Amino acid sequence: MEIRIGIVNTGRELNFETDETPDAVRTAVTSALESSATHVSFTDAKGNAFIVPTAVLAYVELGTEDVRKVGFVA
Repeated sequence: MEIRIGIVNTGRELNFETDETPDAVRTAVTSALESSATHVSFTDAKGNAFIVPTAVLAYVELGTEDVRKVGFVA
C-alpha cells in the first residue's frame, strides 16, 4: 500500500510503500493524534523507518492495496 504524508511548510511530501493494512496505518495515526503523542512512526516495505512529528502533519493519504494480476491485461 502506498502512503503519502504532507508536512506543514514543506513543498515535498513523504511518499513510500508499506506492507501494513490501511486500517493499521489509520489506527496508528489517529491514536497518536488523540493521545497527543509527539510523533508517529512507519516502516516501509524495504524495512526503512520513518518518524514524523505529529505537530507538523498536514495530511496522510492512504492508497489502495495493490493486487498483482496474473496474465495479460487487455
